[in-house]
Amino acid sequence: MIVCFGDSLSAGYGVETGLSYPDFLQKELDAKGYSYRVVNLGISGDTTSGGLSRIQSAVALRPVITILELGGNDGLRGLPLADTRSNMSQMTQALLDGGSKVVIAGMTLPPNYGPDYIREFEQIFVELAAKQKLPRIRFLLEGVALNPKLMQADGIHATAEGNRLVAANVMRTLTPLLKAAVPAKK
Repeated sequence: MIVCFGDSLSAGYGVETGLSYPDFLQKELDAKGYSYRVVNLGISGDTTSGGLSRIQSAVALRPVITILELGGNDGLRGLPLADTRSNMSQMTQALLDGGSKVVIAGMTLPPNYGPDYIREFEQIFVELAAKQKLPRIRFLLEGVALNPKLMQADGIHATAEGNRLVAANVMRTLTPLLKAAVPAKK
């Protein structure tokens, strides 16, 4: 089992059911013959504090791999970066202690937050991945975020096509972690 643990970017905010990035990730895994089941534990609006309060629900599923995608709402709300860093670290440790491999999904913020805050915010993900020697997706919305055809009108959430490309981004980082599994029966 692969768990996508995150906020609205995982939940599929603003797109029809079945068109979130975890849905497209499941389709990619199936097409490549992997028998992993993707579980979407994304909750729109969630912060790292909210994630920390519900991390044991993810650990209880005993995922082989967890894609940890949280922090964007912390940054957008200007929450203390020390709290975001601590929450991300605690969630990562809980998942690792539960036997899951963890992929850190990096985030960034709109330029109006200022270069110093953005740089420090982005470093949370870089440092966490380096400290724990975890794979990291540099920016979950890489190649999607600045393309208006791939983003919803709010400029924050991907369209269905954008989510398909996000899943491809995730798959590039995920592939080295996957063990060849028994192909799904057709």
